[in-house]
Amino acid sequence: MSWFSRSGSEQSSAATRQDRQKCWESRDQYFECLDSAGVLTAGEEGTACTKSKFQYEKSCAKSWIDYFNKRRVLAEKQKDMLAQSQLQSQEANRKL
Repeated sequence: MSWFSRSGSEQSSAATRQDRQKCWESRDQYFECLDSAGVLTAGEEGTACTKSKFQYEKSCAKSWIDYFNKRRVLAEKQKDMLAQSQLQSQEANRKL
């Protein structure tokens, strides 16, 4: 688990470019699995994405996982709000 864990007096070093890339790739695979399972919130998929979730949690720091999971839900809510505001804007323009 390279830069994500500490044991004893060992200091964790900054993530390398390869570590970050591996984390992002495993996150993307996990989120694709969630999408195909129709699940928005990570952790609510049951056993559907066990393998990709394990790799995601192995490849990424806990703080990153928390951030990515929250960001996923927030981004989806933002998409919904944007779509709703565009629909309202179109309806308002039709009335003019």
